[in-house]
Amino acid sequence: MAEFILYEQIDKVGIITINRERALNALNSQVLDELDATLDAVNVDEVRCLILTGAGEKSFVAGADIGEMSTLSKQEGEAFGKKGNDVFLKIEKFPIPVIAAVNGFALGGGCEIAMSCDIRICSDNAMFGQPEVGLGITPGFGGTQRLARLVGAGMAKQMIFTARNIKADEAYRIGLVNAVYPQAELLDAAKKMAETIVRQAPIAVRNCKKAINEGTQVSIDEGVAIEEKLFGDCFESEDQREGMGNFLKKKDDLPMISLPLLQGYCSKLETSTGDAEQSLGLKLV
Repeated sequence: MAEFILYEQIDKVGIITINRERALNALNSQVLDELDATLDAVNVDEVRCLILTGAGEKSFVAGADIGEMSTLSKQEGEAFGKKGNDVFLKIEKFPIPVIAAVNGFALGGGCEIAMSCDIRICSDNAMFGQPEVGLGITPGFGGTQRLARLVGAGMAKQMIFTARNIKADEAYRIGLVNAVYPQAELLDAAKKMAETIVRQAPIAVRNCKKAINEGTQVSIDEGVAIEEKLFGDCFESEDQREGMGNFLKKKDDLPMISLPLLQGYCSKLETSTGDAEQSLGLKLV
């Protein structure tokens, strides 16, 4: 049984909590190993979205454990970096969406693990940063790579070179997080977003994640080819047949209206017949 990782499943949503609150949820080798094992144990046939958060109200993940890192040799440092990168890449490539609910400090490894998630939302007391140069090291869990891809190379270099931490409002302004919520509302907001994702066609959602992740690593031509294949794959799914079938049935069930009546209505509202047809839920005859 994991000592520092909690996992619960609510319907089709899984919630992973890094539970090392006395150390501000800092990442040491044990936490990384337990997180890796927890991800492996998630039943992706049942769970359609994951939420990742930290225990308590002060810290999401304050960073990698400096106490453990302080005595590492060059080879041990590389191995520790690889351990973190392997887990974070597993999150990034996880078949279902992962939402980071950042509930406080997200510094160093904390910012890096948040960036490995698909979507980041945070509490109003959240703090982000890559302060590693102040400790004599570089970011080691993908920070130089993901931060530049998310906020642009210039902003990433400024944050990393200066070791400056930023508050939630600035993280939102530069696009590092999608939304900011009061602390007490953060987890509920993450659950609501996850539930919205869960209601969508699961194969389509997975294929969208795969297309975006793989497409952003290659040229636009190669990315479009990836999308084409995944788009085609959807037509072998029951989700596609059911979704389009339901749409067509709803369209057939719409109330009917004559063209002269619709045109008269549109002239009063100064709108097109197509827009009125869609907004009113009517079918033109």
